[in-house]
Amino acid sequence: MRLTWETRNMRVAVLVPIKDFRLAKQRLAPLLSPDERIELARRMATLVIGAAAPYDVFVVCDDHDVAAFAKDLDAEVLWRPDIGLNGAIREGVQHIGRTAERVLVAHSDLPLAHSFEEVMDTEGVAIVPDRHGRGTNVIALPTNTPFSFHFGSGSRLAHQHEANRHGLLVRQVIDERLGWDVDTPEDLEHPDLREFLAWLPPRSPRKEFLS
Repeated sequence: MRLTWETRNMRVAVLVPIKDFRLAKQRLAPLLSPDERIELARRMATLVIGAAAPYDVFVVCDDHDVAAFAKDLDAEVLWRPDIGLNGAIREGVQHIGRTAERVLVAHSDLPLAHSFEEVMDTEGVAIVPDRHGRGTNVIALPTNTPFSFHFGSGSRLAHQHEANRHGLLVRQVIDERLGWDVDTPEDLEHPDLREFLAWLPPRSPRKEFLS
């Protein structure tokens, strides 16, 4: 691991919120079967957790299958049911703050995730927006700030305002790979996803679409 400013001077961790795989990626239903959507969600989450190495990884969830999945990947499970995404992330960050000074929150649907080092290695708040510039795919911040998360529509701007409210330096990190998340059929069109999607059976419309 390259010793960056952050890794030399701070204890850091990564938090990955993961929803019930059976409920994931409903907007892909025209192209993928329920089992294929579950498998896609699992594979993307596996990749994101792998990309988080060598940091300590925590998975916040409210589903037993997801919890077992996370444990198999040596991630620490934070069980936070019935409080929604932003509430779960907030409580997850508070838990991590007991032992780490900085946390990076990454969505689990980033099929091109490679490394979070550049995002982690910064002061203040670092935001990786989605490719449309509206959402927040990755955010890194100090754990000692009572930061309110606003994941959802327009989250990039909302998180920037929240950082400003706390007087924190804000850095926007433009990363094409971390900025590419998967919600709609069009999101599967990136040419670098051909190999990633090669496990899909020939009958899948997505295989025909990408051929």
